[in-house]
Amino acid sequence: RDLNSPSSVALSDLFSRRRKEHAESEVGASDAPVHPTKVLARFIAGLSSRSQPVLLDLGPVVGTNVSFFGEQLGCKIIVEDLSKDIDRHVRDGLLDQLPAFLMKRFPQESASIDGILCWDVFDYIEKKSAKPLAEQLIRMLRPDGVLLAFFGTAQPQPGSRPEYTRHVVVDKANLQHRPYAAARPKQRPLPNRDIQLLFEPLRIVEQFLLKTNLREVLFRKAPETPGGPPVAPSA
Repeated sequence: RDLNSPSSVALSDLFSRRRKEHAESEVGASDAPVHPTKVLARFIAGLSSRSQPVLLDLGPVVGTNVSFFGEQLGCKIIVEDLSKDIDRHVRDGLLDQLPAFLMKRFPQESASIDGILCWDVFDYIEKKSAKPLAEQLIRMLRPDGVLLAFFGTAQPQPGSRPEYTRHVVVDKANLQHRPYAAARPKQRPLPNRDIQLLFEPLRIVEQFLLKTNLREVLFRKAPETPGGPPVAPSA
């Protein structure tokens, strides 16, 4: 790229941005709570047989997560931070345009992603935005690919400060939850039936309701049959 062009980012600016992102990711690191996760180990197991799988992470960049998944799976990780997109639509008063934006948000080819980490992004959007997002994730997921998502089950508290959660992997069985500022609070939780319908034709292979009012769900796309389209796996 021509570093003299107006669109180019100076190296000093790039390093400054990286330092800022790293500093933000470490805010509250020492005292952030650690919570058990039942699904993460199964998500990893679902990808362990693949050679150099491709992961799509919908949360912010977390350096330790990149290292963890790289060591566990030898994978390539693509980070598409949707919290920034949601915040921008809130600040610009364009939430009504979010569904159309999400339909065109991802440049990745169809059936090009082995695993998707949604974390709790669906807690921050309404159904009319959740549907196109789910459709795009299903489109990108490869046959027999897996998708991990968290869904809150508690009603949002009126007047509470809007916060996102940076999910930091401690190990296969534990996550550290680090809050950071959001422009939008969590929305009303999706009923379990709506979650199933939202991600059809993906199949729920693991589901746990934790004491922290968090529902962990692992979805799998049907494997592809020789000479034919993907078929739903047997129960």
